[in-house]
Amino acid sequence: MTELTQALDAAPSLLIVGLVNVLIVATVVGVHYEFLLRLSIRRNKPRFNHRVAIVFGVCGALMAHAVEVWIFAFAYFFMSQLPGWGELSGNVDGGLMDCVYFSFTTFTTLGFGDIHPVGPIRFLTGIEALTGLVLITWTASFLFLEMQRHWDSGEPR
Repeated sequence: MTELTQALDAAPSLLIVGLVNVLIVATVVGVHYEFLLRLSIRRNKPRFNHRVAIVFGVCGALMAHAVEVWIFAFAYFFMSQLPGWGELSGNVDGGLMDCVYFSFTTFTTLGFGDIHPVGPIRFLTGIEALTGLVLITWTASFLFLEMQRHWDSGEPR
C-alpha cells in the first residue's frame, strides 16, 4: 500500500466528519436556546428592577457563550487525540487550554492566527465560526428586545 492509501484509510470519511459537526452544532444551539429561555422566563418574574435584569441577562448570555466555546474546545481536544482527525498546529502544546483559547478566537471570529487546524478538524473550525456568528447575533437580538421591552414599559431610565 502506498502512503496515500494508508492515509485515506486512517482518515475519517467526510460523512462522519460532517455528522460529528452537525451533532456539535446542534448541541451548542440547544444549549444557547435553553440559556435564553431561562433568561426570558426569569425576566418575567418582577423581582429585580430593569437595570439589574439587563445586567443579569448580559451575564447569562456571556455565560452561555462561554459554555458553548468550551463544548467546541472539548470537541477539538478529543478529535485531535484520534488518529486521522487532524490537530491544532502552531503555538500549542496539545493541551485542553490551547483548545479553549483556539475555540474562543474561532467562535468570536477574532482568529489571531497563532494556532491553526490541520486535517479534517478544519471543518469544525469553519462551522464554529459560522455558529458563533449566528449565536452572538441571536444574543444581540435577544438583548435588544429586552432593552426595548424595558424602555417601552414606562419605568424611569
